[in-house]
This record gives sequence, structure tokens and C-alpha cells, in this order.
Amino acid sequence: MKVLITGTSSGIGRAAALKFLSMGHTVLGIDVKESSIDDKNYTHFIADVSDKSALPEIEDVEVLVNNAGVQTMTERDIFVNLFGTMYCTEKYGLQPKIKAIVNMASASAHNGAEFPEYSVSKGGVMTYTKNTALQVAKYGATCNSLSPGGVMTDINRHIIDDERLWAAVMDESLLYKWAQPEEIAEWIYFVAVVNKSMTAQDILIDNGEQAKANFIW
Repeated sequence: MKVLITGTSSGIGRAAALKFLSMGHTVLGIDVKESSIDDKNYTHFIADVSDKSALPEIEDVEVLVNNAGVQTMTERDIFVNLFGTMYCTEKYGLQPKIKAIVNMASASAHNGAEFPEYSVSKGGVMTYTKNTALQVAKYGATCNSLSPGGVMTDINRHIIDDERLWAAVMDESLLYKWAQPEEIAEWIYFVAVVNKSMTAQDILIDNGEQAKANFIW
């Protein structure tokens, strides 16, 4: 299948691109940075997803993964995370060839426990997923979102490398770990390719952060 993934220069997006490539799909990536992926079935475009006019012309996308995101504590979080998802969906996803759209939301979309702009942007992504599912149903396509909690990516390096901060965040989870990008990539692939019946849903992947409860007696 023809798969378009945004934010493929690193982290979850790069892991997802490699997963789809390993399964024999043709992958196209969009990112503001260059990509280190070297594969004959991969094509990379440099563009900012929040700039509608800069998006490349790509036809007949079958799987769209809206992964590109930032965490700046400014309004740019909303422009990139939410509007970028909307712009890419409108340009590449709302067409007859589409089979699946997977949006990257966040655990903070469920509890708001992060910077306001980021939480709002990801909450918007989760709601937009349901709206998109209504629009692509006529093509027999699905649209779902994933809400990871902590993931071992460079954006979280300041926590991962700080013993005190790392201990604090680990105390907030049931499984005392964070997910690897490759694990989230497996979820993306399952939801986009294996799944045929689930749509308009969000999957929370947070190692039990929101399920943790301390019983006081």
C-alpha cells in the first residue's frame, strides 16, 4: 500500500516508517528535517505540516499517519499538532483511495495533565479523529487515534537523563516503564492495516499511568 507518514525524521514517525517498509509497503514521509531512512521504497519531503500551502502534491494515499508534533508550550503546539493533522487529512485522507487514517493524540488529551497548549492540541486531535471517521466511512475507511503516555524519544531526553525526574515519572505508572517508539509503531500498523472494523476510537497506551490509584484505609 501507499503509506504517508508525517514526522518521520525521528522517534515514533521514523519507527513507523521502518515498520511499514519492513512489511513491504511504499512509504512517503513529510518532516521539517531530513530523514536518515535509506530505502528504495521510501521518499522524503521537507515541509511544515502547519503550512497548508507548503504540503507536497501526493496522490492516491491509502494509509495516512498524522504523527508530526511539537511540544513548545506556545500556540505553535496547536498549529502543528492540531491544524497540521487537519491540513494533511484534508489534502491526503479525504479521498476514495484512503483505507485508514491514524492520528497521534496523547495521554494528556485524556487528563489535561501537561502544558495547556499541548493538551488542547491533542484533545482536538482526538475529537477531530471522530469527525474524520464520519467523513471517510463512505470510502469504507477507518480513522482512529493513539494516545501514548511517556515514550522513549529525544523530546523526553531531559527526563530520561535526570535520575530524580525519571524516578518521579516512574512512580506515576503501574508498569514502571515507558514505551519504546517501535512499540507504538506496532500499534500504528495494527490499527491501520490489521484492523478492519474499529473506527472513531482512541487507544490509550500509557503503562497504566491513568489507572494508578493509591488506596488509603
